[in-house]
Amino acid sequence: MRSAVAHAVWVICSIAALFLALGALFIAFGANTDNALVKFVLDVADRLDLGVFDRDDGVKQWTSDNADTKNALFNWGIGALVWLVAGRILDRLIRPSEPAASR
Repeated sequence: MRSAVAHAVWVICSIAALFLALGALFIAFGANTDNALVKFVLDVADRLDLGVFDRDDGVKQWTSDNADTKNALFNWGIGALVWLVAGRILDRLIRPSEPAASR
């Protein structure tokens, strides 16, 4: 049972990271924000950045040319990495340890 929960946590964190990465790529490539799928991904990514990795007021903010792209790639990229690291840590904490092999 604990293995299944650990796996579910890992999958959820991986999906969160995927949304942030896709959102950053959509912004970098100038995807049509009127498209329903693009809008959905950006809305979900805005929620998953937890305010800390916000593309408008995140860890690092650029004000130069292409600032929106730089902010999204940097902040959401870091956010995606944090989701992946947190997911892996939680997976290891939840998953039952395997017994040591007897000699």
